[in-house]
Amino acid sequence: MPPLEAVYPSTRPDVWASHAAPCAVRFCIQAEAEADVLCRVLNLFALQQLVPRHVEVLRDDDSFSINIVSDEQSWHRAQVIDEKLRNLVSVFDMTLELAQPARSALTG
Repeated sequence: MPPLEAVYPSTRPDVWASHAAPCAVRFCIQAEAEADVLCRVLNLFALQQLVPRHVEVLRDDDSFSINIVSDEQSWHRAQVIDEKLRNLVSVFDMTLELAQPARSALTG
């Protein structure tokens, strides 16, 4: 049997902003607490070949508070995902902001 090798996923190039560096962003989403909302939200990242750094979900009766931190995409791609999230029927509030990199959060 051949030895196992670590496979590192390649980040998908951003053809609209090819020279833009990846940036850490936070998506703060308020949505209805429906069974398929989390799948639909995370699917928008999967379609872009992105794996979020951090996902936090809190349910408060009939709504979800979803916080997602992702650092693999450009600011432009983050804005595209933001618009797609806003178009989901179950999402009733959405905020996109720059996030602090994980390293500075540990030292700060």
